[in-house]
Amino acid sequence: MTSAPSPPPRAPVDALDCRILLLLLREPGVGVLGASRRLGVARGTVQARLDRLQRAGVLRSMAPDVDPAALGYPVTAFCTLEIRQGRGGHSPVIDHLAAIPEVLEAHTITGSGDVLIRIVGRDNADLQRVIDQVVDDAHVTRASTVISLATRLDHRTIPLVEHLLGAATASS
Repeated sequence: MTSAPSPPPRAPVDALDCRILLLLLREPGVGVLGASRRLGVARGTVQARLDRLQRAGVLRSMAPDVDPAALGYPVTAFCTLEIRQGRGGHSPVIDHLAAIPEVLEAHTITGSGDVLIRIVGRDNADLQRVIDQVVDDAHVTRASTVISLATRLDHRTIPLVEHLLGAATASS
């Protein structure tokens, strides 16, 4: 007997949430009052939705999006780290990486490596300095680095929220 595929899990957002998120993503400085006016809903409704989205972890921050290149760090690289497995798991390595300001992201991964990081430098020599700091930890056994020549598709969430809005609108 074959069972019907289960429906995809319900997104933790509805159409109004999506409209609020899209407005804030496209115009970060709009503010709560501006968003309420633009969307035609009460200011309290927008604020309550934003509070709920933050509590749910959907909206991680209202912080500005800072460009490392504009700060003087135009060289971006990705490093795959292999780490010594043992007590503490990934924590010692992550603690070490967190102390290096030029390490912008760290992800545990599957495949031949254990941790993927995104780092920046002022130039190639500075990038080498950062890599030397990264591997200067007893838990890091190997690093493989690739330099990004150009960002063709930056971190984005607008298409994902637009997709959810379309699904939410279609189901209502």
